Amino acid sequence: MIVDLRAPAQAAMPTALPDLPELRDSAIGTWSQRMINEWSSSRVFAALAAQLDEAGLTGGDTCRGFADEERRHGELCGAVVERLGGEARFVLPEAPPLPSHADTTLRVAALRNLLSVGCMSETVAVALIAAERLEMADGPLRDLLTRIWADEIGHARFGWTTLERELPKLTDAEREAFLAYVPVALEHLVQHELAHLPIASRPPAEGAALGLCSGEKARALFFSTVETVIRPGLRRICPPRPKAA
Repeated sequence: MIVDLRAPAQAAMPTALPDLPELRDSAIGTWSQRMINEWSSSRVFAALAAQLDEAGLTGGDTCRGFADEERRHGELCGAVVERLGGEARFVLPEAPPLPSHADTTLRVAALRNLLSVGCMSETVAVALIAAERLEMADGPLRDLLTRIWADEIGHARFGWTTLERELPKLTDAEREAFLAYVPVALEHLVQHELAHLPIASRPPAEGAALGLCSGEKARALFFSTVETVIRPGLRRICPPRPKAA
């Protein structure tokens, strides 16, 4: 499937970008991959919406709205690609379906995927984009990134608040099934993020103006986010139950 975002991307192009011609190709590559990743994420939220509906949980319509936002993020990233002289057009990569988690109930299956998507992946995205913004001067590119960042905050918040509301409703067996998946989800998160944060990425300092990030710094921030945000958040919303005397 060819996804052609050229028209909406050209309509949203930032008025100006830092003049760093020596980094143009690297920036096009970075923002092209972001364009693909963001647009592809719409499929994840659409599938999650269907799972929430099937499980009888609220939030399906919210996730469908998030899918729309992710497509818009793809267009915004494509806008940077177009401004840099690239083309906001790509072949949509194949993606595995969300896990069905046939070993448990429909609502635990949906909550497990919400854990992975909202509480983990989106929380990491919030941290990485926040750091990127801090290194970027005020201007059109930072404004564009801020729009994406604000939506990602909403996606992560939805994940945490939904789990906080729904986990107390689980039966003891469902709760154990959910907790058993937490280390698996964390392992998958590490594998996914490290694959997308190459340690060999070492752009010059001025590359931050175009959103080029150090892979080493991004990895350090990722692990810090897991230890200082995600793990404590899980302990807060799903503490272990006291053992019977």
